[in-house]
Amino acid sequence: MAVLQSEIAAFYAGFGQPDLLRRAYDDAVLLVPLTEGDEVYTSRVCGIDWICAFTSIEEYARYMVARGVLEDQEYRYQRLLGARLMAWAAARPESTGVSVDCVGTQPVAFPPELADEAEEGAKV
Repeated sequence: MAVLQSEIAAFYAGFGQPDLLRRAYDDAVLLVPLTEGDEVYTSRVCGIDWICAFTSIEEYARYMVARGVLEDQEYRYQRLLGARLMAWAAARPESTGVSVDCVGTQPVAFPPELADEAEEGAKV
């Protein structure tokens, strides 16, 4: 996880390398929220599904607080390898990207590849 966090910090400092960031992401074990039905939680924004993934339990907790955590509710997650998560996203029929630490101080998004028509719809 330290390698991914280091590569993210490098991007925010202005000298990140996309290939190194992607390799660090692929090798990282991330926390991924699950729905009540044990499905990977996704959030739809501008017609694109996003998987929210987190580098630590603290980042996941920050996200849950931003969403209005209920104290008596259980918030489950699965630990998944970044490469596996990206493969799952790419195999979905809906355009799906991955957002890492989306409410943290250094969020990173790995958007899906979109057809030209889908890109136009996402810009609206």
